[in-house]
Amino acid sequence: MPSTLIRSSRQGLAVLGFAALLSGCQGLASSPFATSPEDPLATAPPIERGLDAEGLATLLTAELAGQRGDYRRATLGYLAMAERYQAAELAERGTLAARFSNDILLLDQAVATWHELDPGAEAPLRLLSGLALQRGDWKTALDWRLALAEQGQHAELALFAELALEAGTDPLPLRERLRDYLESPDASRHPHAHDAELGMAILEAATGQRLQAERRLDQLARSHAELPALWLTRAQLALEADNPRQAREAARSGLEVSPGDPRFLLLMAQAELMLGNVAAAERHTSALLNEHIGNQELRISLARLYLEDSHHDAARRLLLPLVSSDDPPPAAFYLMGLIAEEEGEVDNALLYYRQVTPGGDFLRARLRAAQMLIEDDRLLDARAFLRIERLRHESRFSELVALEAQLLDDAGLGAEADALLNRELARTPNDEPLLYMRAMRAWEQGDIEAMERDLGRIIEANPDNAAALNALGYTLADLNVEERLEEARELIERAHALDPGNPAIMDSLGWVYYRLGDPERAIPWLERAYAGMPDQEIAAHLAEVLWELDRQDEARSMVEQALERFEEHPLIDELLERIPELAP
Repeated sequence: MPSTLIRSSRQGLAVLGFAALLSGCQGLASSPFATSPEDPLATAPPIERGLDAEGLATLLTAELAGQRGDYRRATLGYLAMAERYQAAELAERGTLAARFSNDILLLDQAVATWHELDPGAEAPLRLLSGLALQRGDWKTALDWRLALAEQGQHAELALFAELALEAGTDPLPLRERLRDYLESPDASRHPHAHDAELGMAILEAATGQRLQAERRLDQLARSHAELPALWLTRAQLALEADNPRQAREAARSGLEVSPGDPRFLLLMAQAELMLGNVAAAERHTSALLNEHIGNQELRISLARLYLEDSHHDAARRLLLPLVSSDDPPPAAFYLMGLIAEEEGEVDNALLYYRQVTPGGDFLRARLRAAQMLIEDDRLLDARAFLRIERLRHESRFSELVALEAQLLDDAGLGAEADALLNRELARTPNDEPLLYMRAMRAWEQGDIEAMERDLGRIIEANPDNAAALNALGYTLADLNVEERLEEARELIERAHALDPGNPAIMDSLGWVYYRLGDPERAIPWLERAYAGMPDQEIAAHLAEVLWELDRQDEARSMVEQALERFEEHPLIDELLERIPELAP
């Protein structure tokens, strides 16, 4: 019981600030090509020594590229001139263009250049932290946020700690890094030192140092009792410690500091639920709803809270006004379906699930409905239901076929799943998602010829399908058929031209260059791929190529990191079987 409530609390409170930690660009112009209020070349050298014809041409080319939507070319032009003239304003402009390019690695390069040219600027530090978060590199993200704190900025370290725990990252390295910061002579003099102390308390509690966390919070209560964040932290930690009474008292103190704050009303409701006081919890959630009349998302979130502890009647009371409204949200039908399913009302649940319109819960509702019927020994009904749903929602046809195939696989009916795909593709022979799915199934079954046939059909009909180009090129490279490696390279390079920011395609590029006997050329692509998408397969490729280049310590370090980072690492294990010397 407590674990689900704590999870809901973190999702309801901490995730509200996730966008702030990911962005950090609030001060940037809304358009990458908005005119800067200051001339970015105002401090550049005189024209005879600086902005020569080549420089002017590069800037004009970048500007025109941006206006045409070629943001990658625009970014590279601005960055080249930013480094030439040491102009941070141009690096900022390049960063703005890179944000529109959908190339995360290009954005990383642009922000790093901006920070290098203007180390004291706040925006690039926030962006660098956000980019590290997107890569799942929480320790580097913390380093950037601590750089903000050292500049006297609000680094939101307590929120950072909450989000790290919500993401399931190991809190111990973060705690040790934050401890080093707090032990530095100037840390206590920074204007937001209390925020770092709160973050430290959260990480201490998460790593078993609850007494230290309590002492830290007690000290903050004496010096900063006016901070809502203090009482939020105390209430959440009390919920985690299965102490709902202490959580309730902390939330009450928070309401005294911040009357009507919905976060404390939510925590009060959670504490009362843990104490079994459903009526009291409903009073708090009613107060929340009275403060936010008409807020459907809040009503749905509160219904989820009651459902987590199987308080069906309370959840139903929240949802009934939504499903009977003129514009019912799909999530309300989904949750009503869950209630009916948990109460054993299979057919009633099916009616609710069918009313979930296309959107975030659409496939989830069909999956629950079909699984429910299968568990009720009604496999034929489940398949008939999905067949009807494909007719009702033609735009989701491919996804619903894939869903049925997956359910058949889960039921041990792989041959039925193959027959389903073959039958539907006979009716819709150019359905690219289904062709791709059948190709991947063929690859898993070792039928490379069938895989190549389906991928080839996709490419023939749509030469710009980067996923199919990459899948076929990578497979040929991985098979290491010498006479087809050039073909593999061509396919992957075409995929990269279509989707230059895709780390999976960068990995394929590195791998095919390695197979072609050019490990030096492979390394930067594999490194960029791993930076953009840390993955055990890319780690295995990178380690093997490093080993080939006699960079043995780096290769072992990569293997060691992968073994620690990934719970499952079959390609690392296979690599160690082939090259036992790589074992750390």
